Amino acid sequence: MSSLARLIASGAVQSRTELANRTGLARSTIGVHLDRLEASGLIREAGLAAASGPGRPARCLGLSPEAGLVLVGDLSVHTARVVVADLTQRLLAQQTYPIRIADGPEDVLAGLEQAWRHLLLEIDADPHQVRTVAVGLPGPVDHSTGTPVRPPLMPGWDGYPVGQVLGERFGCPALVDNDVNMMALGEARALPMTQYPLVFIKVSTGIGSGIIGAAGDLHYGADGAAGDIGHIQVPDSDHVACRCGNRGCLEAVASASSMIRALRDPDADLGTPPGEFTTAELEALVARIAQGDTETTRLVKDAATVLGQLVASLVNVLNPARIVLGGALAAASDDMLAGVRSGVYSRALPLATRNLTLSYSVLGPVCGVVGGVVSAIEHVLSPEGLTVLRS
Repeated sequence: MSSLARLIASGAVQSRTELANRTGLARSTIGVHLDRLEASGLIREAGLAAASGPGRPARCLGLSPEAGLVLVGDLSVHTARVVVADLTQRLLAQQTYPIRIADGPEDVLAGLEQAWRHLLLEIDADPHQVRTVAVGLPGPVDHSTGTPVRPPLMPGWDGYPVGQVLGERFGCPALVDNDVNMMALGEARALPMTQYPLVFIKVSTGIGSGIIGAAGDLHYGADGAAGDIGHIQVPDSDHVACRCGNRGCLEAVASASSMIRALRDPDADLGTPPGEFTTAELEALVARIAQGDTETTRLVKDAATVLGQLVASLVNVLNPARIVLGGALAAASDDMLAGVRSGVYSRALPLATRNLTLSYSVLGPVCGVVGGVVSAIEHVLSPEGLTVLRS
């Protein structure tokens, strides 16, 4: 039943006949499952599907907008982007507001809950309509438990039960993931499957990546740590301290944090991890990059060179169809993309690059919330989610 619901939600099929052709199931079996899905209020028949031959056109199947809502929060170090969407992926309300992730989970999650409840009130929706909550955090997350694990940019969050807390507050399942994984999923769903496998790289306060496999699913690895490229060691950078406690990490030498420190004080002690900075400082950095400031452009090009060398190794290992650059620094100028592209094509194997696409995000700043909406809806349509819905 879950597979039928997902096919309908994806738009891959429009009618009972197409479901039978796609799945190979008997029409009677499909009819039983569809009757259950309709009885639960999840799907409905509305309008006529496109005619595929002689005879009366079939009724068109689709998810019901009234079947429930999902809440999504995409949190960065300085900003929260929150949305309310229905199960047809339609965004009903959204808000972006400043946060300080270092204030800790209690304060940040209280603000997140308040923002969601304000949006629900704005669209006159009952909180009991919420089926799933999805949140992206700027650090490593144990996806199975919804718990951050020693996140370098999030002091005070280690081991905090984010998923449990949000699930209890809204009385529904709460999915918690690394923010770049949500970005990768959102970006992937906006592209054809010919662009999978896909690697999404976020270059901002920190550096991380999300990996989409050939089937369109996120690759988490054994413990959810896959894609944490920000803490791969860069050659000849042992003198640079990282907030994770190691030295020479990519994030310590090529992120916004490292650039802001260099602009503050070119003679800063690199044996000490970069300190915190404000939203205003990040915005000023992005503005200087966009304006072509000489000193800042040099920093971006140096970072792009280092990142390009690492991405070339990823291309050799993963052989993706597409590499996507996102985040505040990647979008500020073409220097980052050009530097990464140069590094990849000069160092990666010809077989791995002959059909490779290197590009900016097609969704831009909203890719994280789109990925969150997708993951939340897919959970609602999973066997576990359908069990909760029927109850």
